[in-house]
Amino acid sequence: MTTHTAQRLAIVTGASSGIGRELALEAARHGYDLLLAADRPLDDTAEAARALDAQVETVQVDLATAQGVDQLEAAIAGRGVAALLANAGHGLGHAFLDQDFGAVRHVIDTNITGTLDLIQRVGRDMRARRGGKILITGSIAGLMPGSFQAVYNGSKAFIDSFAYALRNELKDTEITVTVLMPGPTDTEFFERAELTDTKVGAGEKQPPEEVAKTGFEAMVDGESAVVAGWKNKVQALLANVTPAEVLAEQHRKTAEPGSA
Repeated sequence: MTTHTAQRLAIVTGASSGIGRELALEAARHGYDLLLAADRPLDDTAEAARALDAQVETVQVDLATAQGVDQLEAAIAGRGVAALLANAGHGLGHAFLDQDFGAVRHVIDTNITGTLDLIQRVGRDMRARRGGKILITGSIAGLMPGSFQAVYNGSKAFIDSFAYALRNELKDTEITVTVLMPGPTDTEFFERAELTDTKVGAGEKQPPEEVAKTGFEAMVDGESAVVAGWKNKVQALLANVTPAEVLAEQHRKTAEPGSA
């Protein structure tokens, strides 16, 4: 078990499963105590983190809403946050014109609005306390037009860009900002986004524990960004030199319903 020499609080959002769960366990292994948030039950993650000798609190909230962010902020209760791992997010498959706009709005409010609201609140306190680490889960999806995932990819393009900009704004402080850019990962993401009948949904995926370890280490080292997995690193490099129209067509072949 980990021996705690000093209490350090880490907030992990989207921590009920997948990458968020594994990020929480990485933080526990590194001596952080945890405040976990998600819109689903967190019992499994909390139990696993406590087995690693972490003190754990949980808040089940919808961070797509201002009320949810308010509840999470209330749970912080004025304590200093050493690390914010802003991982909450979800996808949405199918053609944009066929999607329910309420679902579209929820993706935007979770991936962008709620994430930025929380980062601003916690970041202001980090600035006042003169230190902290912020890890934001973006995606290599943000590097390409996402046919049949247009809103999700667009939201991650925003997050990827925002993370670099925030890091630059804070370059003269003791706060570091790191963006983690995973590719397809073996989580509940594809089921929740109704992408299980697509080529990407049925294809090979990276284990979430590998993605989380890569992201956590990058955060600790204060790196600006990290792409998880060598195949995804290659894809990210190619995205920078491939025309957008070509990228959109390539994405269509992997995300179009029935492409599996």
